[in-house]
Amino acid sequence: MLNFLDFNTPMNISFEGVAAVVFYFTIYSLIGWLLENSYSYMTRRKFFKPNFFHGPFKPMYGFAPVLLVYLISPETNWEVILLLCFFIPTFIEYISGVLLQKFFQRQWWDYSDMPLQIHGHICLPFSLCWILLSFACLKWVHPAIVSVYGATEMLWEWIWPAVILYFIAELALSIRRHSSQVLEEAESPNPIQ
Repeated sequence: MLNFLDFNTPMNISFEGVAAVVFYFTIYSLIGWLLENSYSYMTRRKFFKPNFFHGPFKPMYGFAPVLLVYLISPETNWEVILLLCFFIPTFIEYISGVLLQKFFQRQWWDYSDMPLQIHGHICLPFSLCWILLSFACLKWVHPAIVSVYGATEMLWEWIWPAVILYFIAELALSIRRHSSQVLEEAESPNPIQ
């Protein structure tokens, strides 16, 4: 069933392996940003949805495909693939939501009004969407991205350390920005009602 999977992803930890992971993470984080903002535009007529990062990246969308690509091989049973396509993105979405709410007292998405939801961070309808998106990613998107990586690998070898530094700086600045917002809200007097 999974003959179409040609990941070309190194399983060992090496310079080349890390470079490939950073490439895939970056591309999928950008695709996730585009996907979320497109969904926001279709449902709310606003393209720019509030983001934890300043730049056009959603790391949650970077982690899930990278994990799926590295955990699933062409020999993996299709039932296991479907389970992983359900649980990995759902787990990452839940953990991301919990951590963002715990550290920054803000919920970037809220599924509270959706059926079969947990703490507003995940819900069954969107988790079922993750199965379809993840499977489509594995079948069509990732093979194309592997081809792009192959074509740009020599250039990528020179710039991927700068991309890591960008993500570190983006994370540090975002934590600082959102932490200061939490402090400002805590210090501001509550309006009299």
